Amino acid sequence: MKFSTKAIHVGQIPDPGTGAIIPPIYMTSTYVQEAPDKHKGYDYTRAGNPNFTSLEQTLAVLEEGKYATVFSSGLGATTGLISNLQTGDMVIAGNDLYGGTFRLFDQIFQNFGVSLLNIDTLNLEEVENVLKQQPKMIFLESPTNPLLKISDLAAINKLAKKYKVLSVVDNTFATPYFQNPLNLGADLVLHSTTKYMGGHSDVIGGVVITNNKVLKEEMDFTRMAMGLNPSPFDTWLISRGLKTLSVRMDKHAQNALSVAGFLETHHRVRKVYYPGLSSHPQHTLAKKQMKGFGGIVSVEFDLGLEQIKKLISSFQVFSLAESLGGVESLVEHPASMTHASISKEKRERNGLSDGLVRFSVGIEDEDDLIEDLRIQLSLI
Repeated sequence: MKFSTKAIHVGQIPDPGTGAIIPPIYMTSTYVQEAPDKHKGYDYTRAGNPNFTSLEQTLAVLEEGKYATVFSSGLGATTGLISNLQTGDMVIAGNDLYGGTFRLFDQIFQNFGVSLLNIDTLNLEEVENVLKQQPKMIFLESPTNPLLKISDLAAINKLAKKYKVLSVVDNTFATPYFQNPLNLGADLVLHSTTKYMGGHSDVIGGVVITNNKVLKEEMDFTRMAMGLNPSPFDTWLISRGLKTLSVRMDKHAQNALSVAGFLETHHRVRKVYYPGLSSHPQHTLAKKQMKGFGGIVSVEFDLGLEQIKKLISSFQVFSLAESLGGVESLVEHPASMTHASISKEKRERNGLSDGLVRFSVGIEDEDDLIEDLRIQLSLI
């Protein structure tokens, strides 16, 4: 069974009572038991719900894994992962990390003695030298947010196994349609299902996927014990969104390549970051480990900060908003929005300038997207 068929059918069993082709939303907090601890698989929705189970089955098979645990958000999923660490543990991560993930480590878990070390994950020698220090976890993004750097996941995961370090890959940007980190040796894969999985900017969610039953049990327990569960309605919405993931990702990628190509030749642009361009430093690696290049394009404009703010506030098709992965195109300024929690010094050291703009390219007609860019850039 191929991807699109699995996305529509796995975990989506028609309701046996009515024949409804779409499973119902189980909006309940608790479940009647026949006797103490004798029930039909569910006792309290914080611990589990039929809608959670349905979505977990779909997500696991799409990511080519065995087990999945759904959470209230992508950061909820990350919280669940980090909460299994102990005081004194160290996590290593790339130096182009999503601002919310960095903030979670830097301002929350650092208070409990869990430290984060940011390194250049493109440098395998540096990765191995740090892995020799026996951190508990290596947390990877590939492509990264927002500079779209591509790490060699197979090589890094092989090193992590050599030094017995748990490897986690945030696969939100690529989605399981374009990349499967478990097949590249990762222990765990994380997604913000808010993004491409849901796909319609109307839901918040997260998931952790693994082939390890013990890790699955840890994630389930953490979700229940910490109250990191989503709602039944949210998981139902994500299940609905997944049915069109493949067709949406094809269009996202097609449009993003066209937008990146247009911007790369524009005189107001210094640099375009998109792994589908031959000019991308890791283009060859991206072609090797990905089936497609996604819908995110980041651009460094040759404009002043006030000009950039004016530009991104002027688009007619691209909406100025945080988040990404919806059917509508969005634009945002990482330095003042998604990555504002990272100090200016650290942002600039890692290559994230005030001139950088991130586009989440939607599935509108690509001619309209390029015309919107052309018109607004001509007015600056």
